[in-house]
Amino acid sequence: MKILVAGVGDVFHGDDGFGVEVVRQLREQGGLPAGVELADTGSRGIHLAYRLLEGFDVLILVDAIRHGEPPGTLCTLEHDLDARPETAPDLDGRDPAAVLDLLDGLAGSMGVARPVGRVLVIGCEPAQLAERVGLSHRVEAAVQPAVRAVLELVTDLARPPA
Repeated sequence: MKILVAGVGDVFHGDDGFGVEVVRQLREQGGLPAGVELADTGSRGIHLAYRLLEGFDVLILVDAIRHGEPPGTLCTLEHDLDARPETAPDLDGRDPAAVLDLLDGLAGSMGVARPVGRVLVIGCEPAQLAERVGLSHRVEAAVQPAVRAVLELVTDLARPPA
């Protein structure tokens, strides 16, 4: 199984850098199962779309997302691959639906099927997204739990079916 764990976000906007920090710490710790790759895709969705053209069974996006909980709260969501964004893709954006729509267009122009089978999101409720470098205390405290969540998820996904 080929899995891409992509940390997305803008490190110059406070808690928006959450996904980038999680991937940085995963890279430092190591110990990922075979077939798992890490990518710091920053805030440019088009870079992620081009990376996905390499073909992955699973994409795990790690990002700061608002889901109506206290800052630092983690959630895991599965993205509906058949959902279509209501607006045109924003090449600087990283909304999963917009990135996947862009990916479908790129793959179609190359005559290949969508090169990702499943998309999961590990999100953290941000405290602040203003211009500043560094995570808030509550989001910083969620980084190691998110690292553990990614490790558990990729270990389960990489395990051969019984």
